[in-house]
Amino acid sequence: MKKIIGMLFLLLIAAMVTGCNKEPKPEERFTAYVKEWNEHNFDKMYDYLSEEAQGKVSKEDFTDRYEKIYKDLEIKNLKVDFKAPEEVEEKDGAVEFPFHVKMDSFAGEIAFDHTAVLTKEERDDAQNWFVNWDTTFIFPQLEEGDKISLPTTPAKRGDIVDKNGTGLAVTGKVSEIGIIPSEMGDDEEKVIKQVSDVLGLSKEKIKKELSASWVQPEHFVPIKKIPGDANDLLEKVTAIPGVNNRTVEARVYPLGEAAAHLIGYVGPITAEELEEAGGGYQSSDVIGKRGLEQVFEEKLKGENGVKIVINKEDGTEEVLAEREVKDGEDVQLTIDAGVQAEIFNELKGEAGAATALNPVTGETLALVSSPSFDPNILSLGATAKDWEKLDKNKKDPLATRFKNGYAPGSVLKPITSAIALEAGAVDWKKTYDIKGLSWQKDASWGGYSVTRVSDTNGPVDLEKALVLSDNIFFARAALDLRQDKFIAGLKTFGFEEDIPDYAFPLDKSTIGNIDSDIALADSAYGQGQIEMNIVHLATTYTPLINKGNMIQPVLVKGVADSAVWKEGIMSEKTAADIQNALVKVVEDPKGTARGARISGKRLAGKTGTAELKAKQGEKGKENGFFVAYDTEKPDMLVAMLIEDVQGRGGSAPAVDRVKKVFEK
Repeated sequence: MKKIIGMLFLLLIAAMVTGCNKEPKPEERFTAYVKEWNEHNFDKMYDYLSEEAQGKVSKEDFTDRYEKIYKDLEIKNLKVDFKAPEEVEEKDGAVEFPFHVKMDSFAGEIAFDHTAVLTKEERDDAQNWFVNWDTTFIFPQLEEGDKISLPTTPAKRGDIVDKNGTGLAVTGKVSEIGIIPSEMGDDEEKVIKQVSDVLGLSKEKIKKELSASWVQPEHFVPIKKIPGDANDLLEKVTAIPGVNNRTVEARVYPLGEAAAHLIGYVGPITAEELEEAGGGYQSSDVIGKRGLEQVFEEKLKGENGVKIVINKEDGTEEVLAEREVKDGEDVQLTIDAGVQAEIFNELKGEAGAATALNPVTGETLALVSSPSFDPNILSLGATAKDWEKLDKNKKDPLATRFKNGYAPGSVLKPITSAIALEAGAVDWKKTYDIKGLSWQKDASWGGYSVTRVSDTNGPVDLEKALVLSDNIFFARAALDLRQDKFIAGLKTFGFEEDIPDYAFPLDKSTIGNIDSDIALADSAYGQGQIEMNIVHLATTYTPLINKGNMIQPVLVKGVADSAVWKEGIMSEKTAADIQNALVKVVEDPKGTARGARISGKRLAGKTGTAELKAKQGEKGKENGFFVAYDTEKPDMLVAMLIEDVQGRGGSAPAVDRVKKVFEK
């Protein structure tokens, strides 16, 4: 038994000695090195380098170089592939292992084959295998002293054009103002101050540009771009000694203020936007800042062409990867530039919004917000003074009013009429005996009552109620209709929904809380908590022209043209009868839209004045509306809102302007 135990002990000692003296295998060492490489553990990779390699590069430089190159080239999906051979041939204390590298970069895939040489070295009283690394391990073409450059070919941004191909946002020519330092002479401070005053730039910004490391005395140093038609400004600034200009390409907006809220503008990408974009942009790029420039950014921007180039010390170049330039796509809208400009000009700086639709096809011919701003100035870099001027304007020219919801007032009455008629709550013969200018259901309403403008002093039917815009009639009709049917009816007109596939994001038209008879009565004539955006408002009139079908409005050419959004929301008869009543709103001597009469045209329309006040009896803000179309040539329906019309005849300013649009 002792003999057996002794033999086992000797075997154990022999096994331990054999284990301690196990020779490290080069293929296992290189496999471990490849693992660290695949995991981007560059600091650990350095520990596998031979003494010769470590003598040429420090650990810090080794790690920094890999990290910088992989970050700059946006290296992803790195795969270093090494298959250990069945037999390893050692020669003079060295072995060679072939391996394959594949990775994705922002310019495309990079792949190569290479051979690693491992040498046996003694460190810390033990022998092991180490990699004879050099820069060709990063890329085989990259030798010591070579540089990597990333030349780019900018993509042309796609144009935004109207239905006829007229440019709304295009690549055009602008003037770039610059200073030639050597031509300022001894008046540098004076010149800088003059340029600062004329262009509205800070002296610090100008000095920063002039002190850039690349600047030489004879160089043209760009300071600011200005619109190509800013001739007076150009003449004034170039009269300053040392100031010159050149023509360069930039994004321009031919309609200027008339389409600024709709089209938006581009500007230099910010650090925050660059981070959010998650690739595909460089710090020198521009990006859509608002409007359709922002909505269609992905489609418009295109993809810059880029090369990853190794610049050799002898001046030659080797291309590692290349991504071809891909220009942005054009976007064609249904907008008619002429109609857009005409409606904007008619608003004459009033705070308001308007849209023009083709009520048969659904095409949005104009989408206007007023007052406005010049996108050509903002896209080229607005100064602090430019922004201050916009911020101090009490009419808020940066607000995109056509996207917002507003209490519609009496322009809702044709919708209420259709809902009540279809539900059988009223017909064209039914009358309400109304006396005086105010009415309340009963004493439970306390001091609240519904008021109207015209005292008919007797029976009022639906046609007369539309012609005279009688709030009391519609309040009583809604009470007979009841809350659930009224709300359901509004929803058939698209309330509480987004307009399908509409390119510009608009606020939903909302019903609000109708929790009492007073709220129901007020809502029937467009007060209460009901709010509508101007596009939806115009859309709700399209069933009158399309035999009871509500057309789907579109903004981009070819997207669901002539599509029906809501089918059969009223009968053909109801549509025809309401249209006839709206013709009388314009043509009847007592009609609220009689100011819109045009000789030779048969307009149908409805006025509205929405009162915004805390409680009855107070004077508050008023917004005026008018919706109209030519019944004999129904190719354009215009809806317009003008804010702050109190003391100016309610809807009269909107009626006057819409009339002029149809006249022209």
